[in-house]
Amino acid sequence: MSMKIGIACDHGGFPLKEEIKQAIIALGHECTDFGAPSLDPADDYPDYVIPMSKSVASAALDRGIALCGSGVGASIAANKVKGVRAAVIFEPFSARQGVEDDDMNVMCLGARVIGPAYALELVKLFLNAKYTGEERHARRLAKVLKEESSCDD
Repeated sequence: MSMKIGIACDHGGFPLKEEIKQAIIALGHECTDFGAPSLDPADDYPDYVIPMSKSVASAALDRGIALCGSGVGASIAANKVKGVRAAVIFEPFSARQGVEDDDMNVMCLGARVIGPAYALELVKLFLNAKYTGEERHARRLAKVLKEESSCDD
């Protein structure tokens, strides 16, 4: 099933973003690039990750991939957007399980801590995974969403 995928990065993730973008397209998905548009050491990940995350939260995109040097900053920025469930992913189990059990919709990668081939493997797992909606997972997600809604007060 073809999906609409957003991708965003800062300078730390720029080279890897370009490779992942091509892989997303090769897998048959649409890819919207939120930037960074070029390798600029003075850029800031929130400028690109937050707009991409808002598009995921609004359902304009099905999922998003955010990159920075470690993945941590991108994850922090993405999780500030209501409706986003982002995590830094370093290994295959979590790339798949994060979607299946927790309905993760943004995967964050540390471009300076994982190699391109491994990152592409994680992207494939993330994009092929489906949320199961099992009762225990839905119950847990409902609690998270309730807490997220209470932050509006």
